[in-house]
Amino acid sequence: MDIQAEMKKKAEAAKGAAAKLALLGADVKNKALLAMADALEKRSEVILQANALDIEDARQKKVKRSYLDRLLLDEYENSWYRNMSNGFSIYMPTNGLVKSLGRDYPAWYTDQMTVSKTTWSSTSYGDILKSSDEEIYKRAYQYWNACYGQLRSINTLLDHAGEITTPTRDRVLGEAHFMRAYYYYLLLRRYGGVLLVDREYNTLNDPARFPRASYDEMVDFIVADADEAARLLPRQHESADAGRATKGAALMLKAKTYLWAASPMFQERDTAWLGFKGDRSREMLAKAAYDEVTALGLYSLVPLEGSTQDEIKDSYRKIFLTKNSAESIFEVQHNNDGNYAAGWGHKLDRDAASPYFGGTDCAYVPTQNHVDEYGMRQGQPDPARPYDNRDYRFYANVLYDGCTYRGHVMDIHYRVEAGREVPGADLKPYGTSETAAATVTGYYMGKFVNPATEINNDPTYASSQNYIIWRYAELLLDYAEIELRLGNASAALQKVNQVRQRAKMPPLAALTWDAYANERRVEMAFEETVYWDMYRWGTAMDKMNGGTTPLMGVKIVEQEGKPTRYTYGRVNRYPKRVRVFRPRQFYWPLPWDEVRYQHIEQNPEWVEL
Repeated sequence: MDIQAEMKKKAEAAKGAAAKLALLGADVKNKALLAMADALEKRSEVILQANALDIEDARQKKVKRSYLDRLLLDEYENSWYRNMSNGFSIYMPTNGLVKSLGRDYPAWYTDQMTVSKTTWSSTSYGDILKSSDEEIYKRAYQYWNACYGQLRSINTLLDHAGEITTPTRDRVLGEAHFMRAYYYYLLLRRYGGVLLVDREYNTLNDPARFPRASYDEMVDFIVADADEAARLLPRQHESADAGRATKGAALMLKAKTYLWAASPMFQERDTAWLGFKGDRSREMLAKAAYDEVTALGLYSLVPLEGSTQDEIKDSYRKIFLTKNSAESIFEVQHNNDGNYAAGWGHKLDRDAASPYFGGTDCAYVPTQNHVDEYGMRQGQPDPARPYDNRDYRFYANVLYDGCTYRGHVMDIHYRVEAGREVPGADLKPYGTSETAAATVTGYYMGKFVNPATEINNDPTYASSQNYIIWRYAELLLDYAEIELRLGNASAALQKVNQVRQRAKMPPLAALTWDAYANERRVEMAFEETVYWDMYRWGTAMDKMNGGTTPLMGVKIVEQEGKPTRYTYGRVNRYPKRVRVFRPRQFYWPLPWDEVRYQHIEQNPEWVEL
């Protein structure tokens, strides 16, 4: 938020690099390096001497030119969409200089899935998983600045709304209000009440200070912006604008904000920006907000085709491979061509592939904890045949030993030969790399992956699946949760059974909280809502700690003349060291520079390192 501070930081970084190069040059007597060091030193002085106000003036002129041209306006908005979520685009550096820039996947922090590559324990993700204060501070700082960077861009546009004369004016302003509400929703989930800046704000020429907003103020602000966005945005876009925020997305944002604020975690709090002073949960359980979304008549559960297990499995998987389906309310638009080098594609299929298909990361492996969440279609589980007759969604979401994927029978077991256990094709690391991985749980992911995507080392093109943020099944489950918490169990049951019956599963006869939570975790498996549910329900202390919920896997051994042996055990040798979650992590730390400049309080238990 502070341009001058950012400029000084860049200058100091340049000076630091210059000093390092100078020392290296002295060691090797390399004149070229010394020249580079001198150039960097001079560059740092230029940065320090730059007139920040002139830079800001140039930025403003560029922005104002955008108001007159539709294409420039669309380009101006692109960063709002690009920065709202990483989607399936991950980045897992282990080098200490850049690892804090890592991008991970929310479900990896849950007990539903994990990663297999041992070197990834040394990434930013691995450090945060261990509850490293240093790495959490770095991630929190980056996330805060990324969100406020986009909010600054949005506020600039809204402050100059009168200058926008393009035919798309209402749409653009609607997107601006939606995105401002969305970024504050993201900040609310991470930090609690933050600084509600609703106008252009430049610390170089504006002495204003902003207090931390209360939960009340945050909810009111987000809801007001979401309502304004819904007023301005169309119900649907033409195909060329598919994926832009719509009236339905804005109304869903309002509903999700109320649901978040209604959670038990945020009632009866002593500090206004960490929750409500009293219990406001019934007031925030706003069915009417969800009714507004459904009243549009635009969204529905995608019906499944076929009647056999394989047909139902394939049809369910197709939901997550279809961009902007009838079930989708809002999703991250990844490039159709899968260009991840210069575009917004990703490498999900490559990252998730087993060694048999050439995968070396095996990054999305479901746990036994998650497999155990899938109930039976009928009858009781058979320990000798644990994968028979399970919930149809199990076969769609999880690749298990003996199932068929891409025409290959998954070989995730060991065979006893000459007294030795020989790993199957999907358990042998691919290639010669010492860091190549194979599943550590005994499973691979079936949901989201596209069997038609070629697994190779193409440096430019890979996968193109969109990353779903909200879909209609989640809306129904949210609604069921509200009904259940209001004491309307029969109404909640009806919503849950809609979701189950779409999946060709028999309806439940009754609904308890545990049954509801399990159904939600099955239907929303590996989606980011499972991660956030742990925060708002207050279950993160249990689910994200290895001591209370160790990740479990299975080892399968076949031996001629003997029954197949299934052994269930911990994935991590020392689960208490690998997965740690402390109470203070429910609210990430605010940047200390912001705390000092704005004269605001830090979140509980965080101290400056």
